Formats: sequence, C-alpha cells, structure tokens
Amino acid sequence: MSVASAIEVLAGTESILVFTGAGISTESGIPDFRGPHGVWKTRDPNEFTFQRWVQDPEHRKQAWAGLRDSPLHNARPNAAHEAIAALWRSGRMVGCVTQNIDGLHQAAGLPDYAVIEVHGSTRTTRCLECGQTWPTPEIEARVDAGDEDPHCTECGGLLKLSVVSFGEYLPETAVAKSFAMAEAADAVVAIGSTLSVYPAADIPMAAAVRGVPYVIVNLGHTEHDNLATVRIEEPAGSAVPELISALIA
Repeated sequence: MSVASAIEVLAGTESILVFTGAGISTESGIPDFRGPHGVWKTRDPNEFTFQRWVQDPEHRKQAWAGLRDSPLHNARPNAAHEAIAALWRSGRMVGCVTQNIDGLHQAAGLPDYAVIEVHGSTRTTRCLECGQTWPTPEIEARVDAGDEDPHCTECGGLLKLSVVSFGEYLPETAVAKSFAMAEAADAVVAIGSTLSVYPAADIPMAAAVRGVPYVIVNLGHTEHDNLATVRIEEPAGSAVPELISALIA
C-alpha cells in the first residue's frame, strides 16, 4: 500500500505512538540485526549475553577497546529521525518507543522524556553493583588512558553500557511508560522493525488490538503485518518524511 493510504487513515489523529526499530537507523550507517546484511549474519548472539560480560574479562576488554570503532559512534540522524522530531513539535504525537540504543531520536530533537528506550542506550554506562551512571564518553576516556577493563570508582563494581543484553530483563519503568503511551495513543506508526522481538513488540500491539489505525513502514515482512491498517514497504528515509510532512502540513 502507499504512503497516501497511510496519510488517509491517520488524518484526524492527535496522539500518535511512534515505535522504531533498527531499520530506521540503517540509513545513518548502522546495520540492522536480521536483514540481509544484518549483525546476526556475521556475529553470534551468544557474544552479547549478560553472563559473558560478567564472567569474561577478555571479552570486556575487547568490547571497550572496540567501542570507538562501532558504527554507532559517529552516526547522525537521518531524514526519518528528523521527520519524527517534527511530528513531535506539531503536537500530534504521544511519544516514541524505540528498540534502538543509538540515541539518534534525541540527536534529531526529541526531548528525553518523549523517548522510551526499551533496550537501553549506549549514551550512558552503569555500575552493575551500585547503579551509579556516567556519560559513556567519560568511560571511553578512561579506556583511552589505559584502563582496559574499567570498574566503578564508587564501589569497584563492573561497568557496562546501559544496554539490555541477552539474559537481562527490560527496565520495568521503561516498559510501564511504554504501555502507558500505547494506552493513550489514537494511532501507531511502527518504523523499521520486524516486530518479532518480545516483549518490545507487545507495545505497539497493545494499541493496535484496541482498533486504532496501525501503519507499518518496513522493508520486508513483519510479524504484525496481519494487524496493519496500512503496510508501506519503502525505506524509512523517504517514506517517513513524506508521510509526516503531509500530516503536519
């Protein structure tokens, strides 16, 4: 279906929930996970377990050393991120729930309180013992200075990016806020997600099952295609700006 169809079904909506996945950031140079060139084509998900982080000092050292080489490090928002920020400024958006850890929604202009990062963020680092947090660049500076496996300066505990690894639960507060947004939404636009990772994918579904318009923008099949009011198979960087510019015109 076309962007025009999505514009039609979203006309008159005032509290749109935007739900985003890795596909919105591929045009910023960040690979997705399950696509033809996704991360899981070349990396073993078992490398990213919480247990391995805690138990394997060499793994931690390699991860910290490689952080600056990550495509997330210098990524910038693309046209889709910027369009979502424009939708927020228009007052027709209840908020954005994202599976992404890249911080690009905030970089594009969404305030922190409007973005729920259900899988965490690379922007901060936390102590696994006492919960103290730091901006990640501060920890990167310690690594650059020779601290290969940085520990907490308060209690000596292990440090880890504030990202949910396999084997960790999603943060309860973020999940609760996400479902509250879904309850308040009068429409959902899901962008760049296969909608196959749960419980995150339950969030847009919670709104969709109430019968509100559900627009999915994604290259490839999603597990919610049968729920979609409109399904747009186009790159986010072109489809989302076209859709949002019409909604806020």
